[in-house]
Parts: sequence; structure tokens; C-alpha cells
Amino acid sequence: MTDNRRTRPLPVDAAVSTALFVCAFPGSVVTLPGHDLQVPWWPGILLAGGGCLALLWHRGRPRTTVAVALACAAVSSALGYLLTVLLLGPLMVALYSLAVRTDRRTANTAACAAIAVLVITSLLAGPTDEPLVLKLLGPTAWLLLPTSLGTVARLRTAYLDAVRARAEDAERTREEEARRRVAEERVRIARDLHDVVAHHLVLANLQAGALARHLPARPEEAGRLALDLGGTTAAAMRELRATVGLLRHAPDEGNPPVGLARLPDLAASFRHAGLTVDVVTEGEPRQLPAGADLTAYRIVQEALTNVTKHADTGSAEVRLTYSPGLLGIAVTNGGSVPATAAPGGYGLVGMRERALSVGGRVRAGRRAQGGFEVVAELPVGPVENPLA
Repeated sequence: MTDNRRTRPLPVDAAVSTALFVCAFPGSVVTLPGHDLQVPWWPGILLAGGGCLALLWHRGRPRTTVAVALACAAVSSALGYLLTVLLLGPLMVALYSLAVRTDRRTANTAACAAIAVLVITSLLAGPTDEPLVLKLLGPTAWLLLPTSLGTVARLRTAYLDAVRARAEDAERTREEEARRRVAEERVRIARDLHDVVAHHLVLANLQAGALARHLPARPEEAGRLALDLGGTTAAAMRELRATVGLLRHAPDEGNPPVGLARLPDLAASFRHAGLTVDVVTEGEPRQLPAGADLTAYRIVQEALTNVTKHADTGSAEVRLTYSPGLLGIAVTNGGSVPATAAPGGYGLVGMRERALSVGGRVRAGRRAQGGFEVVAELPVGPVENPLA
């Protein structure tokens, strides 16, 4: 659909056409010094008026406007009028508009064609007393000028449009990047909250059930379970406080960072829920990057929590294998796992996402000899040479 604003005359077009038509009055009576006007003045006014009238549609039909203005200028030259800027004004504006709205080749072709037509007409039928230099250089200079200015204006507009498009694209890219980071942060927060809350709530639920069973008949055992339950909830509050502190970029300086250094405390916390955890280390333990250390701890925590929730066993084994550039984690148990506890929950998804975030991988499934296992491999960087 054509934009009517590009085809309908605008007030500024009418003003320009009127001004050029007024300029045609003195232009139609201009002669060389010492020479009299040999043609009536009014045909030149009518021809200039035709060219000015055509300018009203130069926005929508620039080629037609150039053709009409050129025809009027050529007839004026053939009648014997001196082609000054006053009479060439409509053609100059038409060439400028053509250069702005079309490509360089079209504008240059139209300008050269107009120069050729006017020069040939002036040589064949123009005033005989007009110097040859004026016949050749006058139309050439006056018509090349608006064509060059229009081309420069078009290139500048194209440059500004390109800059604006790049700015809009950069802004759109920044917004998409911001949305992506927000989505990743939401996933990370959900993962952290799941790991912290699920672990401690499972232990608290088991301890509360045991407390309810032992309270009537074994008050001393119930008291010990109550203390364990209090310790579990306190640990949950500490980890939640640490997680919220990280989200606010204000880590709790009073608590050590979560990592494999706290693995003995994690294993002890499961003992209160009736699960004995054996930790086996192979290879030489070393300091891990913070991201890999936290990921390893959370994978072990989630795997043991799943054992407590789903497996009918009282023992599990955590095996850490340190090798050059790689940390292997295997959490196994020999109990049976109900079909309803098949992989696919948020815990296993979270473990895989955590491992992937540090360039590792996780697989989980039933063992051929019975039980269930979670195996993870995390890259921990190259081994540093102490003698280097």
C-alpha cells in the first residue's frame, strides 16, 4: 500500500514551487550585457510554471518530474531564452529530489541526460550571441550541483538509518541477554532452594515421625530425637540464610562456604535419619574451584536425600575419585527402589543442570547387582606442579 504522504503535495512543496515561479519572472527577461530581449517574456513564464507545477509531485514521481522540468527547460532554450539558474530552478530541484529518492546510478544518468539535452538544444537553437563557454559550462555546473547534493543527503540519511538500526539491534540484544540472565538466575535460585529445603525437610520429616512413635514408650529416645530435629531445623535455617545472603550479594561471613569440606557433617546429619553414610576417597584430595566444590557437595546431598526418601536401605556409600583434571563422584546404595521413584524429578534434573554448569555430567540409574547409583564427573582444572 502506497503511503499517501509520499504522493500528495505538501505545503512545503507548494511554497518551493511558488518561490521558483516568482524567480522565473526576472529569469525570463535576463539577457547578455548589451543585448536586447529577442523573444516575448510570457512564454518563458508559462514554461517555468509548468516545471514548477510538476514539482508538486516530486516525492511520489521523481522521474516524471525530472522529465517534465527538463522538457520545459529545453523548450525555453530552443525559444532563445538564456538558461540561468532562475529558469533552471525547477529542473535543479527535480534532480535533487531524484538523487535523494533513488540510487546513484539513476541520479547520475538523469543529470547527464539533462545536461546533454540542454547543451545540444542550446547549440542548435539557442541564442546565437551567447558565448560557447556559457552554453557548455552553464547547464553542466547548475545541474551537477543539485545531483551531488542530493546524493550526499541520501547517503547521510542511509548512514543515520544504519546507525539507528544498529542501536536498536544492540538494545534488543541487551534486552534479550538480560532476559536470558534473569531466566538462568531463576533456575539457579530454584536449584539452590530445592537442594537446601528438600534435604533438611526430608530429615526433619523422618525425625518427627520417629519422635511421634517413641514419645509414649521411650521418652529418653524421644528427647534425643527432639534435639536432632532441632539441630536439623537450625541447619536448614543457616543454609537458607546463606542462600539468601548470596542472592543479596551479602554472604554470611560467620559460616564456611558450602563444599566437600562439610561432607562429614552432611553424612552425620543422615545418621539421625537412620542412614549410615560411608565416605571413601581415592586419589590425592586437593583444593577445588569454588563452583566445582559447591556442585560436588550439592550432588552428594541430593543423591543421599533421594536414598533417604526412596530406597529401603540403611546404608549408602559416597566415593570421591580425584584424578588429573577430574573429580569423580559415585553415590550408591544396595536397597530396592520403587517404580514410582524412577528418575525424572526435580532433584535429578537439578543435579544434571549443576554438573552441566561447570562442564561436567551426571548419570543415574539402577545397578546390575541391585540398588541405585548416581555417578558424576566434574572437571576441576589441570593439576598444578608444586615444583614449577
